[in-house]
Amino acid sequence: MGRTREDKEHIVERLKTTLSQSQLGLVIEYQGLSVAEMTDLRRRMQPSGTQCRMAKNTLMELAVREDPQWQPMRKFLKGASIFLLVQEDMKGAIKAYQEFQRVSKKTELRGGVFSGQALTPDDVKALTELPSREELMGRIAGALVAVPTRLAVGLHAVPTQLAVGVQEVPGSLVRAIRAVSEREPAAS
Repeated sequence: MGRTREDKEHIVERLKTTLSQSQLGLVIEYQGLSVAEMTDLRRRMQPSGTQCRMAKNTLMELAVREDPQWQPMRKFLKGASIFLLVQEDMKGAIKAYQEFQRVSKKTELRGGVFSGQALTPDDVKALTELPSREELMGRIAGALVAVPTRLAVGLHAVPTQLAVGVQEVPGSLVRAIRAVSEREPAAS
């Protein structure tokens, strides 16, 4: 018995909701995966905040049709598809999938979508080389701390150099007077 129209509409709405909360979508060809392997894939995806969805391509097509951010996914909708919809840790999700793929050897990454752009499998792999959000935040925090520190050091150096210069003025003045006074007797 097939799904009713209402069931299909409900699935499309759930897909739209999940897509609206996701930052990256991966389309995986899963021909030949057992139930245990599917369960393993879902388990591996959970720590990264990734939902593993199985849906007919026509239903995903309906879900992405009106959303320009996800429309590029349409070109990957063929054959048996699993959709990995990443909501939190892109890098962790991609690495978890790569590890699963290495172990199972039964799936193939067709591509993905990020910020309205279609990604090739090589593009997806390149995302793992980007620093994580935490790493970027750490770098920004370090840079923000460095600016006031450098400013404080610079501001401290100005009075110090000024004091050294002021202390040097009387000594220079005395040497100048002494040189002038030594020239006067020699001139007389």
